Amino acid sequence: MADEKENLSYDAEKGAQISGRELSSEPGIVQHGSVQDIALGGERHETTKRGLKSRHAQMIALGGTIGTGLFVGSGAVLAKGGPVFILAGYCIVTALVFCVVTAIAEVAAYLPVHGASMSYYGNRYVSRSMGFALGYLYWYALGILVPYEITAAGLVIDYWDNPVHIGVWMTVMLIVIVGLNFLPVRFYGETEFWFAGTKVIMMIGLFMLSFILFWGGGPSRDRLGFRYWVHPGAANPHIREGGIGLLISFWSTLVSCIFPFTFSPELIIVTGGEMESPRRNLPIAAKRYFIRLVVFYIGSVLSIGLICPSTAPQLTDGGAGAGSSPFVVAIANAGISTLPGIINAVILISAWSSGNSFLYLSSRSLYSLAVTGNAPRIFKRCTKSGVPIYAVGCSSLFTLLSYLNVSTSGGIVFNWFMNLTNTWGMISWVCCMIIFFRFRKAAAYHGVQSPYRSFIQPYGAWIAMVSFTVLCLINGFTSFFPQNWSAANFLTAYVGIPIFGVMYAGHRIWSWSDKWAFDPSEIDMHTGLQEVDDAELPVKVRKGWGKLWAIVE
Repeated sequence: MADEKENLSYDAEKGAQISGRELSSEPGIVQHGSVQDIALGGERHETTKRGLKSRHAQMIALGGTIGTGLFVGSGAVLAKGGPVFILAGYCIVTALVFCVVTAIAEVAAYLPVHGASMSYYGNRYVSRSMGFALGYLYWYALGILVPYEITAAGLVIDYWDNPVHIGVWMTVMLIVIVGLNFLPVRFYGETEFWFAGTKVIMMIGLFMLSFILFWGGGPSRDRLGFRYWVHPGAANPHIREGGIGLLISFWSTLVSCIFPFTFSPELIIVTGGEMESPRRNLPIAAKRYFIRLVVFYIGSVLSIGLICPSTAPQLTDGGAGAGSSPFVVAIANAGISTLPGIINAVILISAWSSGNSFLYLSSRSLYSLAVTGNAPRIFKRCTKSGVPIYAVGCSSLFTLLSYLNVSTSGGIVFNWFMNLTNTWGMISWVCCMIIFFRFRKAAAYHGVQSPYRSFIQPYGAWIAMVSFTVLCLINGFTSFFPQNWSAANFLTAYVGIPIFGVMYAGHRIWSWSDKWAFDPSEIDMHTGLQEVDDAELPVKVRKGWGKLWAIVE
């Protein structure tokens, strides 16, 4: 024990010397970008535990946040822009999000410590104000996504004849989601493994069904082909007619395509702090994420554009949640009677799973804020099994917003949450690119390199930063047309920008003596590395059936 304390003290002293500043004596407090080894706080506060195995991390990356935004929300986007514009929108957003993932994975793979999040890295590599503002953005944005998914799940249940009040179902889902997050992280990993696996299996089945319907293999033997690209058309004008209407439709559709991707890249980063062998498994998870983007997202919108007409009235007034799903509409049009109910059940599981993931992300964001000294210390306390119970409890309060659906139209609540989250997601990705550039500068100065690097960087980060800045500014541009003007839509589209600005500026005023960005020579690139190295499990070779397998225990 004495030797261990000496080593920890040496690491902290070394980090202070490298940063050129003296570290705070308070455990876990960030001092001008230099973060003390979180293990120093272990005498009074336990840390989170590395309970996520490689298969958990990879499946969470593959399908962790695939939810109602893709299965249900894509119907309204298809109706707005048509099959070509929604396909083009998803292809563009997929490319941009891939640039984000490769950049933040490089940052996180270097130092995937307990409490890791992009706000943690912003606090360490950019400025304390960046870490503060980004951390609270994550906390409340991810927290609001939980009632969004619960609300959507309640609407999905109404697809069936449901004599039970929707508030009862939402209460059941709320209790299960919150209860799962109070369990050790390995239970979260296991439930998400099976939830995500169910979604992946359904997506593969839907692709096969779409292929069959494309060639006329349905009950009616009606060969669809590219029929719906010809009539009602490949693209739909929006607000105005003619070429101007098509241009408005393209940009509006592109912005709407962002929502299903929102905050899912950050899920990989947060799990890195509770992942076994994070330096080995986090890059693998990032690569699997690209497969998810191409196969499941682009494949899905290509399928719905082929099998569902964009003028189907159910896409915009399907009412009961899954009734607006283009997959359900297409299957019903094909005359298949039993399959829509099965699809609806999996959509319900997807909403449940996404709500579970977002509460996990929100609570870990609050925990990360506490680790860096930007939130009360009580949110840093964990159980012996590594669950930050106070952070989970506080973040769970957001779930009560789901009861808005009891007294307000569920469709209106759905759109409120979607518009708010779009803005916050894009602000987050712009900040992530700034963090990446500062990390690269610091790494070059200190002569270190992340174990993961992508061939598209740093050019991809520049493209993503500029693109999401522009898209964030035009997020609610359709509300400026007189016939579309709505104060509620305008506020939900843009209120996230001043909220983030106020948080950042307020912290800048409070810490006026801080620099706008840390000098690379002042950034500590070493403290915490020992804990990460110790988390790398050896690859063991086990003999069986006359063969050798390399397995990560």
